[in-house]
Amino acid sequence: MSSQRISRTVKPKKALGQHFLKDADIACRIAATLDDYKSMPVLEIGPGMGMLTRPLLDAGHDLTVVELDVESVAYLSIHFPELKGRILGEDFLKCDLSKLFPDKFCVIGNYPYNISSQIFFKVLDFKDHIPCCSGMIQKEVAERLASPPGSKAYGILSVLLQAWYDVEYLFTVSEHVFDPPPKVKSAVIRMTRNNVTSLGCDEVLFKRVVKTAFNQRRKTLRNSLRPLVGDAISQLTDGVYNRRPEQLSVAEFIELTKKIDAIINK
Repeated sequence: MSSQRISRTVKPKKALGQHFLKDADIACRIAATLDDYKSMPVLEIGPGMGMLTRPLLDAGHDLTVVELDVESVAYLSIHFPELKGRILGEDFLKCDLSKLFPDKFCVIGNYPYNISSQIFFKVLDFKDHIPCCSGMIQKEVAERLASPPGSKAYGILSVLLQAWYDVEYLFTVSEHVFDPPPKVKSAVIRMTRNNVTSLGCDEVLFKRVVKTAFNQRRKTLRNSLRPLVGDAISQLTDGVYNRRPEQLSVAEFIELTKKIDAIINK
């Protein structure tokens, strides 16, 4: 493929979940979600042809981008010479973020739908280094991240992320501003690190409790948590165990983890 062709356009690839944003105003609104963090390095995930990259650079951010698509990397190298040495042609999920950013940094992107949940799980792994993560994802996933207890959308990611971040659903984006248009609407979210430094429970067990509970979300906790404690589940007499997982707040899941931990250690 000639450099002339690369410089003109990049073909969206279905296998990579690419839907290129073509509305510059929306790109500027997304970039503005990091206006309070201009003193901090920013990592953009999946820049594609740089629709979001341009307003981030124009706003003065210290920007690094990570892009798996070889064709996009070549395009960015031609059109964004100011990013020389800061275009990483690799998979974000395999990046060693601790080497890239020894101090705090922010994350932003028009995230590929097919790996958005994995991206947020990785952000969680680096929660003490990432004070803000924002960007565009599938509307359904955005609703899940921001949903309060009691909502049908409330689930594993809701609890695990809201334990450490304040999650805001900012605005909805039409499918018609993408090339190619996705079959669903999108939404922009912002996650801002809260003041929690410790959950006050076994955090590994906390994840297991949340995931186990929601894996059978239509069952009451007394039944869905049985795989964790076996017949000892009968020792749990609190009324909370007659509820379903979507009815519990983050704080209640933390207390539940403490009780499960006590049974396991006993």
